Amino acid sequence: MPARRRMSAPDFVVVGHVVRDVVPGGWRLGGTVTFAAAQAHALGLRAGIVTRAGPGLDLGRELPFAEVRVAPSDVTTSFENVYSLGRRRQRVSARAAPILPGDVPADWRAAPLVLLGPVLGELDPSFAALFDDSALVGVSAQGWLRAVNAEQRVVHTAWDGEPFWRGVDVVFASDEDISEHDDVLAHWTRDVPVVAMTESWRGARVYAEGSWRRMEAFPETEVDPTGAGDIFATAFLVRLHESGDPHEAARFGAAAASISVGGEGIASVPSRAQIQERLQQYPEVALR
Repeated sequence: MPARRRMSAPDFVVVGHVVRDVVPGGWRLGGTVTFAAAQAHALGLRAGIVTRAGPGLDLGRELPFAEVRVAPSDVTTSFENVYSLGRRRQRVSARAAPILPGDVPADWRAAPLVLLGPVLGELDPSFAALFDDSALVGVSAQGWLRAVNAEQRVVHTAWDGEPFWRGVDVVFASDEDISEHDDVLAHWTRDVPVVAMTESWRGARVYAEGSWRRMEAFPETEVDPTGAGDIFATAFLVRLHESGDPHEAARFGAAAASISVGGEGIASVPSRAQIQERLQQYPEVALR
């Protein structure tokens, strides 16, 4: 008798485009959904992905650690990432079709943990409203703060649409997402309980309980920073759900991200035991 398909919501649902990241000699799968689902799985959660991709990409084989709901698209989003002097430059060679609210299975809307992780504007700003009020919902801001110029390069753009952070619990961003002229941080801290800003090797800042606090980065020799922000966001959300403490969640997320940059791709996604070891190794790294 065939196994009965489970219909309950996954523990952790992430929504956004999977990405074919161009690397020397070929490509590997990336995008927030890939790194976030891999990290959630490594922390013992049942992970679900909602995405769109083109034909010829077997996401069941590429993402065996997650339940994947993939809607059709003519192409799969594809990026080329170049890192120089601590900054990232990206070129886009293909963009999948937008993800629609109807692409999210009805039963998945009851998931306790949700991360909205667009890479390039593929989600409508109202997506958070799809999920149950009891869900802990985080949004990765970068996908709403980027555009593509005439040379197909990714560039920063200020957000002037409906608030994509409306009704969410945590906004995640990095210093490369925010220009000095943006006033979006003021909107986030007014409307959202927790805002977490990663700053690469400089560490992170977290707004919670009405004030900002900062922490240094955990020491690590960087090999590949791709996906570190997604690892941080996922581990942060999971620990926030477990502990209710945004400051503890920030340490947990930062420790996970520091381990991830020491390797390449999802092979470097850390286990809970590895994260706990890193936390014990550097007790002085904490929000101040």
